[in-house]
Amino acid sequence: MRTSLIALIALLLATFPASAEKDTLELRGRIIPPLKTAWVGLQSATEPFRAQTLSDFKGRFKFKDLRPGGFALIVFHPRWGEQRRSVEVTPSFADGKNRIEVNFIVRRSKSALERNADERHTVSALELSVNQKARAEFLKGNERVGKHDIEGAVKHLKKAVEISPQFVEAWNQLGTIAYQRAEYEQAEEYFHEALLLESDAFGPVVNMGAALLALGRHDEALGYNRYAATMRPDDALANSQLGRNHFLLGSHEEAIEYLRKAKGIDPGHFSLPQVTLAEIYSREGKVEAAIRELEDYVARHPDSQRAEATRQTLARLKAELKQSDVENP
Repeated sequence: MRTSLIALIALLLATFPASAEKDTLELRGRIIPPLKTAWVGLQSATEPFRAQTLSDFKGRFKFKDLRPGGFALIVFHPRWGEQRRSVEVTPSFADGKNRIEVNFIVRRSKSALERNADERHTVSALELSVNQKARAEFLKGNERVGKHDIEGAVKHLKKAVEISPQFVEAWNQLGTIAYQRAEYEQAEEYFHEALLLESDAFGPVVNMGAALLALGRHDEALGYNRYAATMRPDDALANSQLGRNHFLLGSHEEAIEYLRKAKGIDPGHFSLPQVTLAEIYSREGKVEAAIRELEDYVARHPDSQRAEATRQTLARLKAELKQSDVENP
């Protein structure tokens, strides 16, 4: 039983939680409390895609023609700063008109408040020095990403860093696209360029940690992932990556601490903290705890590629546990 569970989890971790469905969906949301004209962004967790819009005076927003999958939903308002949560845009959560309704409840931690105040009043010299033509190319690149024209996006982003080699955000965007295309060595190079320019930029720091994990360089990744979680202790990705990193280095106690923290911040996060926790529990012989984590994973990602296989395995494991209880009362 334990071997079959570990094999299933390894398969889950090797597969992104993407849906096999082809029909497009619409995401409709409402910010609570309503934030008039807040900026709302949507980023795919598994492929190069992003879109943006503004909320109306009632805090409502929508995104049309979305490919099914997991997304990061980001809300920014000058007074409230940036907040994000994961959303599943898949058929199980849609109504008869292929629409998914979500409420985005705005909450601010003390660290988020302090970070927002600092970011509102601080502009780096590097950012100020970026040429307007480079910024125009960057915006064109993001437009191409929104239309799933990845080659076109990369072309514009490369032009942006050619014009302004100090453009940290463009380097990070190039790295993110390379990472999502499983070009991990190329992603590392782009994140390295960004970090040479601005060593404490959160995006390149946490993304470098992800790239190094993907390349199997777990010892190197640990420093970046620790730094990211220290910079933003309220960030689900930073905590989940640090937990996964500790697990890969054999430190289960530390891994559980950060993975549970990630779950508390964003239970549906695309990094699947439940799956890593299940792997830890299965290795420690805590099959019932592993089953609970996998049940949570299926509930939050019911249309993922491996959800049905997970349901079947869970049913078998529960039957085996029940039989074991009968034989060993």
